[in-house]
Amino acid sequence: MSAAAGFDALQSHAARLSGTTISSLVNGDAARAGDFALRHGALYFNFARQYYDRDALAALLELARTRDLAGAYQRLFDGEQVNVTEGRAALHTALRGNHSGAAIARQAYATASEVRVRMGTLVAELEASGITDIVSVGIGGSDLGPRLVADALRAPSGVRFRVHFLSNVDGASAQRTLAPLDPARTAAILISKTFGTQETLLNGGILRDWLGGSERLYAVSANPERAAAAFDIAAERVLPMWDWVGGRYSLWSAVGLPIALAIGFERFEQLLAGASDFDAHVLNAPLRENIAVRHALTAIWNRNALGHAAHGVMSYDQRLALLPAYLQQLVMESLGKSVRLDGSPVEVDTVPVWWGGAGTDVQHSFFQALHQGTGIVPLDFVGTVRNDDPYAENHLALMSNLFAQAEALANGQASDDPHRAYAGGRPSTLILLDALTPQSLGALIALYEHSVYAQSVLWGINAFDQFGVELGKQLANGLLPALRGEVEASDPVTRVLLAELKARG
Repeated sequence: MSAAAGFDALQSHAARLSGTTISSLVNGDAARAGDFALRHGALYFNFARQYYDRDALAALLELARTRDLAGAYQRLFDGEQVNVTEGRAALHTALRGNHSGAAIARQAYATASEVRVRMGTLVAELEASGITDIVSVGIGGSDLGPRLVADALRAPSGVRFRVHFLSNVDGASAQRTLAPLDPARTAAILISKTFGTQETLLNGGILRDWLGGSERLYAVSANPERAAAAFDIAAERVLPMWDWVGGRYSLWSAVGLPIALAIGFERFEQLLAGASDFDAHVLNAPLRENIAVRHALTAIWNRNALGHAAHGVMSYDQRLALLPAYLQQLVMESLGKSVRLDGSPVEVDTVPVWWGGAGTDVQHSFFQALHQGTGIVPLDFVGTVRNDDPYAENHLALMSNLFAQAEALANGQASDDPHRAYAGGRPSTLILLDALTPQSLGALIALYEHSVYAQSVLWGINAFDQFGVELGKQLANGLLPALRGEVEASDPVTRVLLAELKARG
């Protein structure tokens, strides 16, 4: 099937709607505000301010049926080789639940459960030690997921461990991270799927030297033997991950050890339970009622029917300030592809640029462009109904800003003064968590994972490889001898830059 098949109908609906406004769609359909909302457990989604009507939504759902999206989810859960370019399954769902009767999926769940028991033992041992601080060393999927969850769910006081994250190869990052810490009361976790990542190896070396040896080093890797040998880490302090789990889908595995240390092992298991519960929803809900499917179809609509080249995530809960950064990797590394599974070119646009920030701060920075700029950026607004802090008036102000921004972006405001006019027509989805708990955060992250996979199926691309990150890394390794003056760079611009670096260094 051509990648463009089914997308022509979407563009026809977009052309039909071109004379309407989001405000007229909402006000002209008395039931829309409620009918375009979906809930599962503690998560509520309202799509009423998206720029499609019931007929366009029906066309989107028909596209999902035509592409057998329900069957694609089943194949994912069953451990079929959905990562066709690398000949692998993508069984991150088996890290948190047992939702398939397929033997490979059941075995993956059993294996992950055994490792989680070992992980709990390590957490208990560290809790019984005199350690107060943990430095988690990793980059990309080995950093962003654990960093998001640890920051979102850490208690405001009484934390058993202070967990610090070190990712960037820039030595200034290591220096600033370690400066306030006591090496005698610190342990470090080195997380790398291959244990060949330059940043992690260099920063791991800094930590080993700073700690005075490997006695308080731990590792998580799909290559545990290499991890143990590279840093002389005892085998009982090395936890495995597997090639059937991509890095950006791995926080549910032993990669989540920093999470368990930051929030407690019991709450880490609650995080997994929340994700597993949402997995069951995705696998069993009809397409029309499936939240991940609706989210994915909305993204497809905004990209391919309306042509929007960017997407924003605005978290109106400071504890979720890192959510946009986490989603940048999850979405753009997964969907940043220009060829289909068979190697042929994709005939429609794929992933937009994802970005965002935390409200209300962002209202005083880039929201000017969102309201009155020439481009339109669809948004996900994420908020929490109940706050856990004692400042009730602040929470009311936060929520009033969340609702007001979504309303203003959609409806706009006319003015005789063009400088004070708001065009409106800016679509958004409003996402509310009843409260920010391990379960609700697990479900929210699982929602985005499943939305990404659905989009990849609809575009006919692979959401689980990331060859695009390799070329620059290979060139960087090749340029190290040139930076040391041992060889000459082949690229003429790079030679000029190296000369400038030498002259000013």
